[in-house]
Amino acid sequence: MAPPFRAEHLGSFLRPDDLLKVRATIRDKGISAEEAGLPAVEKRAVGEVVKLQQDLGLKGIGSGEYNRTRFWGLLWDEFEGTVALQSAEASMFRSYHPDVVSLVEKDSKVFPGESVITQGKLSHNPSKSVSDLHELRLVQEFVPKSEWGNIKLTMIAPSWFHMRYKQGRAYTKDAYANDAEYFADVAKVYQAELKQLYAAGLRNVQFDDPGMAYFCSQSFREGYEEDKDNIGTIDDLLDAYIKLYNDIIQGLSADLHTGIHLCRGNFIDGRYFAAGAYDIIAKKLFEELNVNTFYLEYDTDRAGGFEPLQYLPKNKNVVVGVISTKLPQLEDKEATKERIYKAADFIAEGSGQTREEALKRVCVSPQCGFSTHESGYPLTVDDEKKKLSLIRQIADEIWGEP
Repeated sequence: MAPPFRAEHLGSFLRPDDLLKVRATIRDKGISAEEAGLPAVEKRAVGEVVKLQQDLGLKGIGSGEYNRTRFWGLLWDEFEGTVALQSAEASMFRSYHPDVVSLVEKDSKVFPGESVITQGKLSHNPSKSVSDLHELRLVQEFVPKSEWGNIKLTMIAPSWFHMRYKQGRAYTKDAYANDAEYFADVAKVYQAELKQLYAAGLRNVQFDDPGMAYFCSQSFREGYEEDKDNIGTIDDLLDAYIKLYNDIIQGLSADLHTGIHLCRGNFIDGRYFAAGAYDIIAKKLFEELNVNTFYLEYDTDRAGGFEPLQYLPKNKNVVVGVISTKLPQLEDKEATKERIYKAADFIAEGSGQTREEALKRVCVSPQCGFSTHESGYPLTVDDEKKKLSLIRQIADEIWGEP
């Protein structure tokens, strides 16, 4: 069976203490990863989280994102032409963007933490773009070669940094004259990165895209329309992002499974950043975005109902994220199964299929990863195992296949 699998996870797992301690030592003492012994600790941790997934019966094995300190990793830092900003001026950002609203304190003049802008022409340098490749190869060490095609690598959305910046501020005027020029090169560097990973054995990629879910947020939509600096409407921006994805995907091999995870935020302490049902973007997104699979958050009412799934085309899949990684309480198995059947019924209604036929395009997962940043999340490792075990049980009882 090829991806997606009936029982899925969304990427990140709770980090082990020894990994957190080594990274803290690197930060606090200013020593190198090698001096702190990070490579050995990281490798051992990845091996352990791979075994955990195997023991739980999961097929789309990942690294737990243990190589990263936050879910977007170092992909953009490694592209030629970019520069990392620390505590950048808040005036550079869209003040109504959910991340900015949540993270920039009142009267603050900076956006806390790291961000990336483009100051020169973007290009992909294989000798510099190494973190994702390292992550993939590390997982491959613990997975039989016959199963390498199942390994899932998460990758930050190509529009991740662009969306948070005000019009024209994701790049300097010396680098690009407009968004169209910028997006053309973003597509090229993503293609190059994915082709490099494909050559190394990757056949399963999940784009993590909170921004796509923000199009469902009424407050973001209103803020965008009121911002006189923006060129075009919010629907024009959605069209541009869909085109960006499609330009990337059209140059990839057909046997590379592509998926997109829409998330409303999963910050430290389980904080979310936005709310809003998929209805407003579902038909366009499902029909026009050329990914194989949509990983959708459905753990609370913030995401609305399953009705938009009626627009899912027959050649695409959906992974319904009905298990929460924000709350330690374990969901009721039978009630969760009924929710999955309800989702399938809307798919069936929209495509003229039976429930059984529609279920062939449905899978189950948590709504997000367990630790999209390094630490500070409300679940324990035991909670994590119980949640994933429940997902496996549900998948077995509904489909009886991986």
